Amino acid sequence: MEVNEILETKIRRVECLIMDVDGVLTDGRVIIDDLGNESKHFNVRDGHGIKLLLRTGIEVMLLTGRTSRVVEHRARELGIKEVHQGAKNKVEVLDAIMQNRDLEREEIAYIGDDIVDVPVFHRVGFSVAVADACEDAVQHADYVTRHKGGKGAVREVCELILKVKGQWVEAVTRYEIA
Repeated sequence: MEVNEILETKIRRVECLIMDVDGVLTDGRVIIDDLGNESKHFNVRDGHGIKLLLRTGIEVMLLTGRTSRVVEHRARELGIKEVHQGAKNKVEVLDAIMQNRDLEREEIAYIGDDIVDVPVFHRVGFSVAVADACEDAVQHADYVTRHKGGKGAVREVCELILKVKGQWVEAVTRYEIA
């Protein structure tokens, strides 16, 4: 999907990225062994994209309807300090985040993949559906990634935000590529 002037304007305002977990940071599979232990598959490049955002001062949060210790571990590993799990009503949680953090809707980007994310899409400044999101999510998103959930979609969005905001060079300077 091409980024036009309207999308660039929305992206430039982003100060906080909030995302769903299953189907966004993962490929949507939930693996439960015979002892009830849960595991999820995360993409390391997605994780590095999150670290690049955090390095430039953009906040990153997780907002998921499920509850999992695996998510807590991954968030801690990435330096994500705010994790909202078990959210039965994501809009209510989003409203609380905006109030507690004094964030305007235009300053928030949100990545989702399913119909439960659509109401959140309508409440943020920049909404993103991953490439393999359900059709309703795709239709209501400002941007649809080229990559699938758990397969680089988050990294794609992180790079897009940093490049449009002019912070890419700052984020990758230590790698001597810019």
